[in-house]
Amino acid sequence: MTVTVAPADAARLRARFDAELAAFLDRQGPDWPDGAPRGVFTALYRFVLAGGKRLRPLFCYWGWRAAGGRDETPIVVASAALELFHAFALIHDDILDGSDRRRGEPSVHRIFADLHARSSWRGDPEAYGRNTALLCGDLCAAWSDQMFHDCGLSTDDVHRGYAWFALMRTEVIAGEYLDLVSGVGDGSVASALTVIRMKAARYTVTRPMQIGAALAGADPSLLDALVEFGDPLGDAFQLRDDVLGVFGDPAVTGKSILDDLREGKPTVMMALARDAADRAQAARLRELFGNAELDAEGAAELRKIIEGTGAREQIEQMIRVRADAAQAALDRLPVAEPARAALAALAAQAVDRTA
Repeated sequence: MTVTVAPADAARLRARFDAELAAFLDRQGPDWPDGAPRGVFTALYRFVLAGGKRLRPLFCYWGWRAAGGRDETPIVVASAALELFHAFALIHDDILDGSDRRRGEPSVHRIFADLHARSSWRGDPEAYGRNTALLCGDLCAAWSDQMFHDCGLSTDDVHRGYAWFALMRTEVIAGEYLDLVSGVGDGSVASALTVIRMKAARYTVTRPMQIGAALAGADPSLLDALVEFGDPLGDAFQLRDDVLGVFGDPAVTGKSILDDLREGKPTVMMALARDAADRAQAARLRELFGNAELDAEGAAELRKIIEGTGAREQIEQMIRVRADAAQAALDRLPVAEPARAALAALAAQAVDRTA
């Protein structure tokens, strides 16, 4: 089936991704093992379909179109499979970060910890929640692989795209580990930039586009050119995410603005703030940043220090520089409409956002 897609109609594409995700999950229901409680399946069904930007499927789809692929159902399915892998990454990331909220709702480990507590079961509710969520994430990763391979494209096409899919998975897990290392290491700007490139930038933009383009049989020159657009845009996306994690509106972002500060998340913004802080500011940063008991008053003081050091302004400048570099690279990309307009719109959405 072929459907005409308007360049800016991201909402329509998201609806198609969600329809394919729902159909895939519906097919898994009858195969759920007899005797196994369905709580995991139900929780994942709700989590996967409970919103999200669907940026990775969108970039994958438009990578396909940029390489000359036509709009058709198999690429929508293959692109949607990336959202299942993203669900895996979010679930595990929330466990590692100790985040209790995701998309305005309890995170998966919190759902199961609360279930344990309400049910008065034996043992530690927190451990039960973490362990169950780990299994949920693992299942999403397995489902993502299955959905990708069963997308309806030829075996050769899938094989070409899967090489980039495998690279993306390796990079994001390595980036997650680097994030942990950075949290106990030097906390430098350079190390934080390395983390966002591997953990977020390429995972969000570059690799999904390359997956889509490879599925369409793109030549190596286009696959290389996509890096010049995707890497700076992905960096800008994550830098914006880090700003929103501290200065965003929780009602819009769906996450607490205390989480990153309590965790002591080693972001570029915090590295810049430490580098520029005077003695008094540095002392307060050491006392407040990474304090698990940090309250709203302490967070407000931290935000004031970050702005006082000029770190937030520097981050905004870094975002602008990278967004401009991505736009310049897009102008050079050998792609026609509607892919060019769609990628430009996605770039703006990734950078100029409040959630």
